[in-house]
Amino acid sequence: MLHLAQVRQKDPGGKIQIQLLAQKKAEHAWAILAEEDNHLWVDTESYNEGAVVLVELSPTRQVQHIHDATHWVLEIMEQYLTIGISPTILQEEVQRAEQWRQSLTLQSQELGRRALEMEARRDQIQELEENLKEEKQKLESMAAEMETRRLRIQEMETNLAQEQQRLDAMAQELGVNISSPSA
Repeated sequence: MLHLAQVRQKDPGGKIQIQLLAQKKAEHAWAILAEEDNHLWVDTESYNEGAVVLVELSPTRQVQHIHDATHWVLEIMEQYLTIGISPTILQEEVQRAEQWRQSLTLQSQELGRRALEMEARRDQIQELEENLKEEKQKLESMAAEMETRRLRIQEMETNLAQEQQRLDAMAQELGVNISSPSA
């Protein structure tokens, strides 16, 4: 893991003590480290006290590689500071990004709320559709029953008319028979 460090002490035995200042977390993301327990002794005389170095550490905190950070610091300055990116501008961008994030969160929540409302409305519409189907079936059933009753009444009217004709015929016969004996 890559670290930014500073040489703190140099001893006559050929070792330097470095203090780890920051640790690389991602391509353009570093985390500042607390001072506690971030001191290491390294076998090299190449750097004087106060020098800033880049240190590659193994997972067991063994120094794998160390080199001067001057070129790296100059690259950062060239990439960011020469074009006017200052800590204030970066902070403003962070705030703007946070506002966008909050705005997107609110929009997402609003969309979620609307989706729930639409789902509830869809459920209501489905329930209404089911109720309408039931009502339609009831009306169709009533219509069929009414048609059956109408046909039955028609049949009864036909039977009544036939019975009326039969009665008329019988009355005529009776009237003819009654008038025949007196003649």
